Amino acid sequence: MSRGLNKVQIIGHLGRDPEMRYTPSGRPVTTFTVAVSRTWNTVDGERHNETEWFNIVAWGNLAEICKQYLNKGQQVYIEGRLQTRRWDDKEGVKHTSVEVVANEMMMLGERSDRREQNSQVQQTSESVSDEHEMTTNEDEFPF
Repeated sequence: MSRGLNKVQIIGHLGRDPEMRYTPSGRPVTTFTVAVSRTWNTVDGERHNETEWFNIVAWGNLAEICKQYLNKGQQVYIEGRLQTRRWDDKEGVKHTSVEVVANEMMMLGERSDRREQNSQVQQTSESVSDEHEMTTNEDEFPF
């Protein structure tokens, strides 16, 4: 028996912030682009760069996570399948779009944004703790 495989794995950088919409039934869908670059040297030693752009589509919970945590320029791993969409516009012109329908996403690269958020939360909790210590008087305890 013959089986097919439609699996895509890419690591690249977001070209724009994710955009989230909802289908008429209320299901979230998020779209964004990812740029994947490669570099190689010719036999003559000449260096070449090439960037391939991928349109990414995420559905459901993954769509909400992508919208919440991903930003333009961030490095990301995407796993999914290729899907080709075809449609005719109002003038009858045929269009085709190839996109990656994501089923897995992993944030890569710098964690500086997350560290800043965590330090802000930690500073807030420390200031609340300090205020509590300043308002608590040891003589108030009955022992």
